[in-house]
Amino acid sequence: MTSNPDLNPRPQLDWLAAPPEPQPATPGAPRVLPWVVLIVDDEPDVHTVTRLALQGIQFRGRPLELLGASSAAEALAFVQQRHDIALILLDVVMESDDAGLQLTRVIRETLGNLLVRIVLRTGQSGQVPEQRVIVEYDINDYKAKSELTSRQLFTCVIASLRAYDSLLSLERSRRGLEKVLEASMELFKIRALNDFASGLLHQVGAILGVGSEGLLFIKRDQSDELAVLAGTGTFEAADLGEVSRRHPVALAAVWRALEERSHRVDTGGMVIYVPGAGASHYVIYATPGESLAPHDLQLLTLFCERISTAVERLSLFEALRRTQTATVLALADLAEFRDDTTGEHVMRVQDITDAIMAELQRMGAYADELSPEMIEYAGLASVLHDVGKVSTPDRILHKPGPLDAEEMRIMRQHAACGGQILAKALDMSGGQGYLLYARQIAAGHHEHWDGQGYPEGLSGRAIPLAARIVAVADVFDALTHERPYKKAWPIKAALSYLMERRERQFDPLVVDALVACLAHGRPSWAPPDLPGEEPTPAA
Repeated sequence: MTSNPDLNPRPQLDWLAAPPEPQPATPGAPRVLPWVVLIVDDEPDVHTVTRLALQGIQFRGRPLELLGASSAAEALAFVQQRHDIALILLDVVMESDDAGLQLTRVIRETLGNLLVRIVLRTGQSGQVPEQRVIVEYDINDYKAKSELTSRQLFTCVIASLRAYDSLLSLERSRRGLEKVLEASMELFKIRALNDFASGLLHQVGAILGVGSEGLLFIKRDQSDELAVLAGTGTFEAADLGEVSRRHPVALAAVWRALEERSHRVDTGGMVIYVPGAGASHYVIYATPGESLAPHDLQLLTLFCERISTAVERLSLFEALRRTQTATVLALADLAEFRDDTTGEHVMRVQDITDAIMAELQRMGAYADELSPEMIEYAGLASVLHDVGKVSTPDRILHKPGPLDAEEMRIMRQHAACGGQILAKALDMSGGQGYLLYARQIAAGHHEHWDGQGYPEGLSGRAIPLAARIVAVADVFDALTHERPYKKAWPIKAALSYLMERRERQFDPLVVDALVACLAHGRPSWAPPDLPGEEPTPAA
C-alpha cells in the first residue's frame, strides 16, 4: 500500500511535497495588494523550505508577500513598521527560550494589534506545552515543526488568512461607521448649501481614506437639467458646461447612474447615486475609483443616504432664508424710504458689520460674545437698525435744517420704538434667530461706550456687541456717503472722527477692527476716497 505523503514524518522533505500550483495573473489586470506573511525563525533552512512550500499560493485572487526575520527583535521591528501583516509564522525558541511567546505578548498587549494571526511553530514541543501556551498566550494556532507537512502548512495559512480577512472587514466596517457618524455630525453643522456640498465631497474622501476629487450633482424631477452643487480638487468651481467639455466620460457615467438609479465603480472613477428625500436626486462623482472594496461602497451608500435628507432640508432652509432676507430688506426699505435715503445704505451697513465681525474673530476679541449664531445672523439683522423710524413724523424726518430740542427728543424715540417692534416679533418667533440681534441693534446702536447715549444710557459691554458694531458701521457709512443735509466725507476724515470718539461713543476694539479692515485692502463696501478739506461734523 502506498503511504500518504502528508503523513510522512520527515519534515525537511515533506515541506517540499506537492506545493499548490501557482495561479497565473491575468494580463492587464490591475495590481492587487498581496497578503503579507512574516516568517520568524532563527534557522535559515526553515525560511527556505517555508518559502518553497508557499510559492505561488494565491487566496481570493491575491498573492503572498513573504517577509523574513531571524529573531524576535527583528520581527518586532517589522510589526511596528508594517501595519498590513496578516499572518506571523513564529518560532518560540530563538534569542531566548521564550522569545516567540514574549513577542506575542508585546504584539497583543503593548502594540494592541489584535488583527494579525499568529501561528506558533516549535521544534521543541515538550519544552513549550501546547495546552498551556494556547491558554496563556493570544495565539491562533500551534504547530510542531516535526509534524507540519506542506499541505498542512497550506491549510494553516489559508485558514489564517481567511480569519484575518474577516476580522479586518469587521474592523474596517467599525471604523467606517465611526467615520460616517463623525462626517455626518460635521456636515450637519454647516448651514450653507454650497459649503455643505463641498464638505460632503471631502468627507467621502475621508471615509475612503483617500484624497478624493469629485463633483456633487443634483437633478430635480420637474427638470431635465443637471446642476453642479460643488466640486473639489481639479473640479473646484467647475460648472456643468466645463464638466461637459473637459470630462464627458464622467458626465455620461453620471447620467447613466441617474437613469439606472444605481452606483457605478470602475478605474475611471466612482459614481454614487443618492435618492433625495423629495423630488430630487443626487449623484457623487469621485476619483479614484479603482480597488473600491464592497464594504467601502456600502459605507458610502450608508453615508449618502444618511445625509440626503439633510441636503433636502438645507435646500429648503436656503429658500426660506432667501425669503427671510427679502422680507427684512423690504421692511428696511420702508423705513429708509421715509428717510429720503436708498436701500443701499442698509446693504452697506450689513457688509461693514460682517467685515467687522470677521476681523474681531481674527483678533480673538470678544470670543464670549461673538458666537457662531451672531456671526450668521447679525449682518442681516443690521439692516433693521432704523426700523423704528416708521414712527417718526415726516416733518421731523424731512426737516432740512437742524432739529430743535423737542424734535430731537422725538427723533431719538426711534431706537426704543424699533426695539419694541422687534421685541414683539421676537416673542412670536420663539426668542432666537436674527430677530434677537435685530432687536438688540435697533434698541442699542445709539448707546455710547461711556454711557452718554440713548435710549437706556447703557455703557461698555452692557451694550450688546451687535449694537456696538452697528453703531460704528452706521456712522462710518453715513459720514462717507452723501445725504440731503451733508456731503460725503473722505475716509480719512471719517476714521479721524471715529478715533476721536473711541472709548467715548464707540467700542475701541470695534473701531480698531474697522481700521484693520480698511488697512488690509479696500473692501468692496468702502467708498472712494475724496480730496478736499475735512468738514466739521454736524451735531
